[in-house]
Amino acid sequence: MIKYNLKCHNDHEFESWFSNSEEYEKLNKNNLLECIYCTSKKISKSIMAPMISNLKNDQNQFELVNKSLNDEKNKLIKLRNYIEKNFDYVGKDFSKKVREVYYDKKNKRAFYGTTTSKEREELAEEGIDLFSIPWINKDN
Repeated sequence: MIKYNLKCHNDHEFESWFSNSEEYEKLNKNNLLECIYCTSKKISKSIMAPMISNLKNDQNQFELVNKSLNDEKNKLIKLRNYIEKNFDYVGKDFSKKVREVYYDKKNKRAFYGTTTSKEREELAEEGIDLFSIPWINKDN
């Protein structure tokens, strides 16, 4: 059995158990997973700290895992800093701005913001691919 922290596209986080990672992938691919708060079927794995047991007091192993998690967190913070420095924040106007750039090929503006699940689906139907990143809290 494996437990995953899951997150829907509305940023609701919850946990669920699976017999193995392939089961999660299969269920998610077939849209059989849904958010326990809003019933969204757009589910992804959230960043999680693994459970480690029976280390036989080997502090080095724990430190390696902790260092790896901190390294990943630092990479996400660097990515967030880069985006905030080099992209314009458009907030909830993101889907409108994406369409402007997509249909006006001359406009190459870089920006970031938020969308609702409905807006995201509509953009996908228009052939507009979006890229989501975990927006990690800098203070955490």
